[in-house]
Amino acid sequence: MMEARATVKFLRVPPRKARRVVDVIRGQRVDRALTLLEFTPVSAAKAIGKIVRSAVANAENNHGMKATDLVISSASVDGGPSFKRLEARARGQAGFKRKKMSHVTIIVSDLEAQ
Repeated sequence: MMEARATVKFLRVPPRKARRVVDVIRGQRVDRALTLLEFTPVSAAKAIGKIVRSAVANAENNHGMKATDLVISSASVDGGPSFKRLEARARGQAGFKRKKMSHVTIIVSDLEAQ
């Protein structure tokens, strides 16, 4: 089974928000997934759309697969490190903020291979 992957690490989107988008496109044909991502009003959709297009480009250039025959066979979002920030609070205290990051992996494969 031919497959191609694209991975992005340290994406500045919290994993919980990115998983909402990835769960929608998992198992879809690539053209349908890109259409869904284009009209999804979640901020993570634009970044995940870029990752899907990168996986399609990897499939075309590295493995000679056709973009029309591709399906998103696997898509995962893992948690990455967090930026730690301190915010001044009342009575001289400090509030701790964590800006979370994600590691996203998209794998596309041939339609007839499934």
